Amino acid sequence: MRAITIPEPGGPDALVLDEVPAPEPAAGEVLIDVAAAGVNRADVMQRLGHYPPPPGASELPGLEVSGRVIAVGDDVQQWQPGDEVCALLDGGGYAERVVAPAGQVLPVPRGVSLVDAAGLPEVAATVWSNVFLVANIQPGQVLLVHGGSSGIGTMAIQLAKAVGARVAVTAGTRDKLDYCASLGADILVNYREEDFVESVREQTGGHGADVILDNMGAKYLARNVDLLAPGGRLVTIGLMGGRKAELDLGRLLAKRGAVIATSLRSRPPMEKAAIVAAVREHVWPLLEAGQVRPVIHSRHPLEHAAEAHRELEASGHIGKILLTT
Repeated sequence: MRAITIPEPGGPDALVLDEVPAPEPAAGEVLIDVAAAGVNRADVMQRLGHYPPPPGASELPGLEVSGRVIAVGDDVQQWQPGDEVCALLDGGGYAERVVAPAGQVLPVPRGVSLVDAAGLPEVAATVWSNVFLVANIQPGQVLLVHGGSSGIGTMAIQLAKAVGARVAVTAGTRDKLDYCASLGADILVNYREEDFVESVREQTGGHGADVILDNMGAKYLARNVDLLAPGGRLVTIGLMGGRKAELDLGRLLAKRGAVIATSLRSRPPMEKAAIVAAVREHVWPLLEAGQVRPVIHSRHPLEHAAEAHRELEASGHIGKILLTT
């Protein structure tokens, strides 16, 4: 089968289209004929040599796909050949076929195309696990999403609004902020022109943010803590702004706040399966009712994976970038 390999770490041209052996489903696994794969920052980090796959996972990049089930391994009862599905992966998605643990597979929601469903598993699982399961956002609370126009950001806006939260976002252009507003964002901050702490505090009457979903890490740590409301929760899911920063514990104690760092890829299979089950229970009905939708910026053929990575790294996109087979 055709797949994208990374013979040596490097820039986008390190992604090489090659012929590799097709996988076979082991017990508890599903073999999927891939229609499309989502392109994520984690794939870029893997390409650069900074984010190796977990032990036992495929060395191929790609953490989410959509497609049709070809075969199932022993002990798989819930999926059958021909089912249209999308799946959260440990790796291997940039390929024509991939295996996924049965517990990390989801049906394609009604009303979503088979290709576009590839943009759902990673963002839905990330947002639900962090904003809802970890940070426990509640109706009426304020959620701040850094990078509101990203795939994760566009999903976070929609899900938080669906449960009655107030949403603030940061983004770097007017077009991105306008799109966030079209999804329901209430507070729009251009981080190139405004201080997000001052802006969000002013527009919440001094309250601040109850939950902050942060992809920047060290660069924003002090300001994020400063913005937390009493009892607020800062959830860091990315390190685009560095790994190390000073934390004022006194400030955090005064707010009775929490700083939480999480990742999805490294979680054990049982935890991932539990998150996927929660996503199917809570997010899929919103997708099928039209209250939430995947936001797809572009679709590229598999052989143009380097172009897709360049587009992602240029940061001009809104929503998800996909590779199609």
